[in-house]
Amino acid sequence: MQPRFKKRLLQITALAAAVGISISAQAHRAWLLPSSTVLSGESPWITVDAAVSNDLFYFEHFPLRLEGVGASDARMAGAPLQIIAPDGSKAEPQNGAVGRYRSTFDVQLTQEGTYKIAVVRGGGLFASYTENGERKRWRGTTETFAREVPQNAADLQVTQSDSRIELFVTAGNPTESVFTPTGKGLELKPVTHPNDLFAEEKAEFQLLLDGTPARDVEVTVIRGGKRYRNQLEEITTTSDGNGMITVEWPQAGMYWLEAEIETGQGVTAPATSRRASYIATLEVLPQ
Repeated sequence: MQPRFKKRLLQITALAAAVGISISAQAHRAWLLPSSTVLSGESPWITVDAAVSNDLFYFEHFPLRLEGVGASDARMAGAPLQIIAPDGSKAEPQNGAVGRYRSTFDVQLTQEGTYKIAVVRGGGLFASYTENGERKRWRGTTETFAREVPQNAADLQVTQSDSRIELFVTAGNPTESVFTPTGKGLELKPVTHPNDLFAEEKAEFQLLLDGTPARDVEVTVIRGGKRYRNQLEEITTTSDGNGMITVEWPQAGMYWLEAEIETGQGVTAPATSRRASYIATLEVLPQ
């Protein structure tokens, strides 16, 4: 083993032991990563990677499962992929493929303006209950719940889950039409354009839950490249009474923003609680 590699491995192991976790217990994070977020020229292209990993924007765990990407692969029964053009129409992913660690697809930006690329999953259910003295866990939909979970299950807890993963890409002059909320789940409504972010400047966004301001939502922001630094350097903030958050970018780079809320708002039977999450990839440019 090379001395430098051995030293690095010992540092990582010691750090994990110090905080009382194993290396494999680090959080897995889902993300979309575009080849570029601001483009010019006639009908430019981008490539988007989609994955779930420990280190942000580094492929080492498994692909983010997307419907319509790598459809011939039986493993890919995933969440719907949406590509919204500046005029509100839907674009289709091109050249989709699935590898061991990532899904990938191309998008041709045939219109001038800002596109929204989103992976949206809604209405999923997670349940836990006790059966014959053993704690069981279940995941499915409202349709499968009735036939797969015992009717008289003890200690039953059912959580409804809604998630949204997004990125924004602009060809030519930026536009704002794709910022119109859908009114479903936890969403980000930009005040500062997400393709106009610069280091050492502040940006404002509004969080909405089912179209209304989401207050007291904790937001975490992490710059990519954690693999190459010893500290996570996360930024945390909480939305105010109008759902507003402000983020000051310490330096240029790709950032991962995550917000999550547990609430009783919008819960539908058989769920008794709801977890809504939002993730965005944002590129911050140097001054």
